[in-house]
Amino acid sequence: MLNIHNLSISFQGEYLFEDITFKLGHGDRVGLIGKNGAGKSTMLKILSKEMEPDTGQIAADKELKIGFLKQDIDFTFGRTVLEESYQAFTEIKALEAKLESINSQLAERTDYESEAYHDLMVELNDIQHQYEIIGGYNYQGETEKILQGLGFKRDDFNKLTDTFSGGWRMRIELAKLLLQNNDVLLLDEPTNHLDIESIIWLEGFLKNYPGAVAIVSHDKMFLDNVTNRTIEISLGRIYDYPKPYTKYLVLREEIRTQQLASQKNQQKQIEQTEKLIEKFRAKASKATMAQSLIKKLDKIDRIEVDEDDNSVMTLNFPVSITPGKVVVEAENISKSYGDNHVLSHVNLMVERDIKTAFVGQNGQGKSTLAKIIVGELKHEGKLKLGHNVQIGYFAQNQAEYLDGSKTVLDTMIDAANETNRSKVRDILGSFLFRGEEVDKYVRVLSGGERNRLALAKLMLQPFNVLVMDEPTNHLDIKSKNVLKEALQRFEGTLILVSHDRDFLQGLTNTVFEFKDGNIKEYLGDIDFYLEQRNVQNLREVEKRTVVKAEAKTTPKQSYEDQKKLKSLNNKLSNCESKISQLEKEIKEIDVELATNYDQTVAKPNFFDQYQAKKAKLEKLMQDWETITLELEQFS
Repeated sequence: MLNIHNLSISFQGEYLFEDITFKLGHGDRVGLIGKNGAGKSTMLKILSKEMEPDTGQIAADKELKIGFLKQDIDFTFGRTVLEESYQAFTEIKALEAKLESINSQLAERTDYESEAYHDLMVELNDIQHQYEIIGGYNYQGETEKILQGLGFKRDDFNKLTDTFSGGWRMRIELAKLLLQNNDVLLLDEPTNHLDIESIIWLEGFLKNYPGAVAIVSHDKMFLDNVTNRTIEISLGRIYDYPKPYTKYLVLREEIRTQQLASQKNQQKQIEQTEKLIEKFRAKASKATMAQSLIKKLDKIDRIEVDEDDNSVMTLNFPVSITPGKVVVEAENISKSYGDNHVLSHVNLMVERDIKTAFVGQNGQGKSTLAKIIVGELKHEGKLKLGHNVQIGYFAQNQAEYLDGSKTVLDTMIDAANETNRSKVRDILGSFLFRGEEVDKYVRVLSGGERNRLALAKLMLQPFNVLVMDEPTNHLDIKSKNVLKEALQRFEGTLILVSHDRDFLQGLTNTVFEFKDGNIKEYLGDIDFYLEQRNVQNLREVEKRTVVKAEAKTTPKQSYEDQKKLKSLNNKLSNCESKISQLEKEIKEIDVELATNYDQTVAKPNFFDQYQAKKAKLEKLMQDWETITLELEQFS
């Protein structure tokens, strides 16, 4: 599908990657990994032809369709959720406009025997056939199914996209990509704005996707569940193995261990040969042998060990002072945005040193309650902070508040005070902003680098209660691990809003689920919560069990078979639609014949048209039978 050969790109004289080569084929689900700033998003932009490489070539199959989900998207306002989603079907919508135009002309014309009328009928038939082939009779149902899978309710379908948050708009963009029947999907951090249930749905969708998928993600569990191949960009090179993320790490470590052992043995041989050369060089009788050994040494293919970029940030959250036993007490908290009642009479008590997770679908009030706790939002009800409580707050869009026109160093100096201004460079160094990197402008930083800078700013203020809203968005996997370990060591109180299952595991000891304006407490970690949620609805458990059993017994179909099956289903749907319409028309004519026979048969060419409809119906019934038999071969 896609052949990438000797690709190179550089910024400010330094190569992000140089002379890299790989292929993407049907069924490849690639996890594209690497540190923040390694070039992952840049690679996706090059593959989507949004950016040109410095050198190298990308060869693609003819008429290859590529869909690209970017981290930042532009939205057209004034459309409903359905209207925006239907933008995925540009070809179908264009054909619909043509069909409407032709049908309008046919309704107005009476020259049934003319050549022009006949040409219109031929054109109508051709367009209907094309419309059928590309799924015109199924796209609305498919759209609703995808939107519901991504967390939208039917009540949301006719709401304007303007009324939804950036995360929900990103879901609409993702829905459009999933609906476009692309051959290649390029997804840049697709789980950043999805809740746990939607991530699980997306995993199932991508596992059954027949084309190729390349995913930039820092969600280890998502990568393990979806991908079958890992490409790591590290220090300008790529490492490409047919394994999901965790298995790739094990395999790559085994390979590096073998390389080190082989390199060590080779080095011993080289040292022994060099000693012999020195020994023989001093004797005239052995000079020829020395020259032979030198040539042998020059021909040795030196074993190289894969380089590993192990630089990670250093992070510790010191507790400022010890607060009272109860740090947050909320009573009858309510919050609405217009007609949208997000929180309704919520009661919450958080005790000192407890680590709490806020989970639930997007839009259920997690971030809202976090903002109320830190004093950013007005609300109804009472909120009381405990004695000596000092709150540190990391907002979900924290990185967006950074001034792009400032350098990294200026950003920190402006946020510092007299007591810690001298520590700014040390703090930046511990967050991997070293040397000339502190002079970079914020606007050129990657999403993960901006998040690291926002975390560094957090270190400039004292706190004993830490409220963090989706802190792992855009952070690379190593940085996420460092953050998780720092939060595990943190001796203060933690309130964490997150959809990252792997990050939450073993980190919090209380979970609050947000749903329908209320919250429910689970006294355990995220695994305990998910276990409890699964058994609350036995019907859902049974449904999932059936789906899993079916998935195991159904043989995986080839890409061509899946395309043929989809085409047959479209044909069957179109055939059934035409049969239904013709049966309705013939029934209406039969009623006319029974009630007003003379006037009905007096119409020009009545019997010819009547018999033509019946003949067409009979042909459609035969087509329906043929298609049904073909479909049975796939069952």
